[in-house]
Amino acid sequence: MNPIPNLFLAPKTALVTGSSRGIGRAIALRLAEAGADVVVHYLRKKRAAHEVVSLIESMGRRAIAVKANLVDAKQIEAMFDQLEANFAPCDIFVGNAASGIPKDILAMRDKHWDWTMDINARSLLRCVKRVTPYMKQQNWGRIITLTSPGSRQTLPHYGPIGLSKAVVEALTRYLAVELASQGIIANAVSPGVVETDALSAFPINQQEYLEFARKMTPANRLTTPQDVANLVAFLCSDDASMIVGQTLTVDGGFGITMYRE
Repeated sequence: MNPIPNLFLAPKTALVTGSSRGIGRAIALRLAEAGADVVVHYLRKKRAAHEVVSLIESMGRRAIAVKANLVDAKQIEAMFDQLEANFAPCDIFVGNAASGIPKDILAMRDKHWDWTMDINARSLLRCVKRVTPYMKQQNWGRIITLTSPGSRQTLPHYGPIGLSKAVVEALTRYLAVELASQGIIANAVSPGVVETDALSAFPINQQEYLEFARKMTPANRLTTPQDVANLVAFLCSDDASMIVGQTLTVDGGFGITMYRE
């Protein structure tokens, strides 16, 4: 039995960046199941974004798909303008969109640093600055950022992305301290190994890596996008209002395991 009331987020409005596929898609659908109207943000996957919109509408919730390049501050502002023209201002912001160049640290150029930090970290702060005035008026808001174990552990070819995710976690903590007294709760979610299209960007044998991760996970399965989405939904609930500024890991125990037979 799901311990969270079915429509506990009605009539909130949520924006989930990078929600046309993968983890972001699962989060958008889960928040809609909980009663929220949802803005489905995308950059390139227009058809996939509109499929998510259709699924949300089939639940009886409202949804729109909005294209925006989060590197561009003007496009971020236009995205929120479109949100507010269709719905009430944003109650829940989920910063899921991410990008980056798979490089080792010493192979990283300035352009790799700038692109990755702009997409993964700077865009979050720009979005939060836009949504917090309304959240303060309502004395209620939720800010959820998505990070990864590469913020704390070194992973092959993950240098620029890992650095940006460390910034995301630090940013989330600082936002949490500044905003919690005003009813705005910020937390970060760090998924384990999830089988998504993002893995194809790295020079690894994907199937071998996934099998290794499954074998090393005490829960005996990989983390799914739905696992991540369920945690995000819980963090948006009032039951989680005293979880503030944390980075919560959802990985079935993979990150604490050094060896398994």
